[in-house]
Amino acid sequence: MTELFTDGNIWLPAVVVIVIFIGLAIKIVKEYERLVVFRLGRLIAIKGPGFILIIPGIDRVKRVSLRVVTLDVPSQEVITKDNVTTNVNAVVYYRVVDPNKAIVNVEDFATATAQLSQTTLRSVAGQAELDELLSEREKLNIKIQSILDEATDPWGIKVTTVEIKDVVIPEGLQRAISRQATAERERRAVIVQAEGEKQAADKIREAASILNTEKGAFYVRLLRALPEIASQQGSLIAFPLPVELKYLFPEAPAEEKKDEGGKKKGKKE
Repeated sequence: MTELFTDGNIWLPAVVVIVIFIGLAIKIVKEYERLVVFRLGRLIAIKGPGFILIIPGIDRVKRVSLRVVTLDVPSQEVITKDNVTTNVNAVVYYRVVDPNKAIVNVEDFATATAQLSQTTLRSVAGQAELDELLSEREKLNIKIQSILDEATDPWGIKVTTVEIKDVVIPEGLQRAISRQATAERERRAVIVQAEGEKQAADKIREAASILNTEKGAFYVRLLRALPEIASQQGSLIAFPLPVELKYLFPEAPAEEKKDEGGKKKGKKE
C-alpha cells in the first residue's frame, strides 16, 4: 500500500489530467473559419482565426466556415405560366457573413438554405412562361438570387449567385419548338435576301441614271466589262456600238435639210 502513495504515483494522474485539460482547452482555428463560443449557454464571442483557449466543460463551441458553399438544387417539377410541365434545376452559391446569426437564429442554416432554394426555384419558374425559362434565364437568376438573399439575411447568409442549369421539356414540345425555330430562321433569311435585292436595285438604278446622264460613261463601263466577258468560255463576243458614235458624224444644218426637202417636192410636182 505504501508504494501506491509514493511521490511519482501521486503526480502522474495529475499530470495526465492537466494534459487532457490543456488539450481540450486549445483550439486551432483556420483562416477561413470562426468559432462561436457559448459559456454556460450564453453567447460570449466569435473567435478566430489562430490559437484559441476555452474553458473545457464550461464553454461550448460551434465551428463555422466562411468559404463560399456550392449548393446543387435538385430538379424540380414546375408548371409554367403557360401550362407547360417542365423540370428545372439550379445551382446556388452562398457564404456565411455573420456566424453569430447563422448559429443562433436558425438550427441548421445549410439545410434551411437548401429547402428555401428549392421552393423559391419552383415559385419563380412557375410564374414565368416557357419562353422566358429558355431565353431569359439571366433575369430569372437575378430574381431568385434577390429573393434568397433577402430571406437568408436574418440567418447571416449572403447569396452571391444563382444559376439555372437546365430546363427539361417534353419531347413533343421540343419538336414543335424546333419547327418554330426553323420557320423563324427561314423567315429572317427571306427578309434579309429581299432587303439585299432592294438595296441592289437602288444601286443599279443610281448607276443607270449616271450612265444615261454622263457622255461616254456607258462606253467606259462597256470597256471595263469586256475582260470579264472574254474570260468566259466561248469565242463569240457581242460588242454593241455605243450611242456616242453619232457625235463622230455631224448633222447637216437645218436650212440644207429644208432645201433638200423642197427640191424633192418640186421634182414630184
